[in-house]
Formats: sequence, structure tokens, C-alpha cells
Amino acid sequence: MRRVAIMADETGWHTRQLQAALRARGAVGRTVDLADCRIDTGAAWHGLVIPGFGRELPDAVIVRGIAGGSFEQVTRRLGILHALRELGVPVYNDARAIERSVDKSMTSQLLAAAGVPTPPTWALESPAQAQQLVMRESAAGHALVLKPLFGSQGKGLQLVGRVDGEHRPLPALERGYGSVAYLQRFVAPLADPGFDWRVLVVAGRALTAMRRVSRHWVHNVAQGARCEPAPLEPALARIAEDAARVLDIDYAGVDILPAREGPALQVIEVNGVAAWHGLQKVTPFNIARRLVDDLLDRKLGELRRARDGARRA
Repeated sequence: MRRVAIMADETGWHTRQLQAALRARGAVGRTVDLADCRIDTGAAWHGLVIPGFGRELPDAVIVRGIAGGSFEQVTRRLGILHALRELGVPVYNDARAIERSVDKSMTSQLLAAAGVPTPPTWALESPAQAQQLVMRESAAGHALVLKPLFGSQGKGLQLVGRVDGEHRPLPALERGYGSVAYLQRFVAPLADPGFDWRVLVVAGRALTAMRRVSRHWVHNVAQGARCEPAPLEPALARIAEDAARVLDIDYAGVDILPAREGPALQVIEVNGVAAWHGLQKVTPFNIARRLVDDLLDRKLGELRRARDGARRA
């Protein structure tokens, strides 16, 4: 029986969905907090201790959540995921993909460099340079969205620059923003209420989408947006798949805005530890089962084929 570690800092609907999907495939999923995992080079040959797995390693890992903490704590937790991958344990999504997606500035830079449409974006530490940027953009008539670099669920977002015909200055960055100004040019809604799309990409293929509709300019479900089913039009699927490919990610929730100026579709974020509770409400198939099927059939299948090839060689 396959034993899968579901890395999460809390149990809830998502972990229960994954456990049920694993049971349906004859596997077992155990929820583990990365904060409880440790390096102990005397405990076993691999030097890791994963609670609930004794001296053994899990057959695979699904990353459902990584708790916040100090720089040292988060680095150590990601280090556990890096180590598992290097030890041959399939990690879904692995630490490299999570690092690319959780750091919004890295996501923006990689997307832009690859030619995937995304709003103009800046990330800088100098308060003076940040204020100059906001002033320049404001003078050109642009609003900017200030986001926490590592934020999620639409928390901490503010509009600065030219907002409702007036200049709105950059706030102090010490609290809530880690002294970093991550700024993305605001894409004005095309309708009232406005919306964006969340597209789920698994193994490089867009599978389902929804519109997140809200009268507020922040469209996260956690901030009150409502979910509507959305047809997965070819252009929408293509840009979501392109974004996931750039980040080399197993599965992702890709957030896309319709735009009046520039490219008609623009990627604003790629979520490497994506929630899908809202998306499930408007999706006819079970999302957790698709994720588990991809993990067991593709990721573990690749590992098995690689090991068989090494034995034959």
C-alpha cells in the first residue's frame, strides 16, 4: 500500500478530500506538519524524521500548506522538501516550484522573461525609489497594486498611485510588507461587477476554470467574491498552461485578468499551493482525485520507469 504524506499545517476540507481520493486508489494519506519534521542524521540512513513514518520515508508527498515563520524556519521546512526530492521521493509540488510561485516577484519576473502576458511589475527595497516609482506612475495616470511579497487570499492588498482621480502615496512598508515594495500596475475591471479567472492546470493541461466575481477590485473568494462556472476557452487555457510551464509546476491555480489595454488576458499570479474549495463547487469532476491520479500515475510512474531503466542498465 502506498503511503503518502500530506504536508499541511492544519487539517480541514482539503486534507480530507485528498485522504478520500488516496483511499479510493488503495493508498493512505497521513497529514504531517512540516514544522514537526526534522533532520536527524543518526535516526536513519536518509537523515530525516517524518512523523508517522518511523525510519522509513513516504512513497510520495503532497504539499498542501507551509506555515509561516521566521526566515530560518521557512528555509528549514523547504529544506525538508528539497531533501525528500533528492532522496527520490516524488513531491507534489516540489520545493523549487513552490519557491517560484510563493515569491510573487520571482513569478512576475519569470513570466515576463518568458513572454507570458502579465502586468508591469516592480519589486524593490529602497523606500525612496519606491516612492519615485509611485509618483511617476501616478503622474502617468496609473494606479498600482501593493501586495505582500508572500501574501495569499487577497490579504494586505492596497491601491496606490492615481486612484479615483487623486494621488494615493505609498504607505510605510515595515509592517505587513517586510520592507519590500512589490507593485503591479492595476488592471481596471471591464465590467461592473468585475471578475477574474482561476484556471486549474494539472500536469501541464488546463482542466477547469471559474470566474471570481466581485464589486470590489480584489477578486479572491476569501475576500467575498462569488464563484461562477466559466468555459475553458482555448486562449484562456493556453495562457494558463504557458504560465504553469514557465514555473515547471505539477499543478497550479493560475489567476488571469481580462484587460482593456495591452494583451487581452494577463496572468497576475500563479498559486503553487492552490486551494480549490470554491472551484470544486463549479467543477463537475472531483479535483482531489485528479491530483491524486496525476501523482500516483505520472509522478510515481516516472520514478518507477527511471528505476527500472537504471536496473536494466
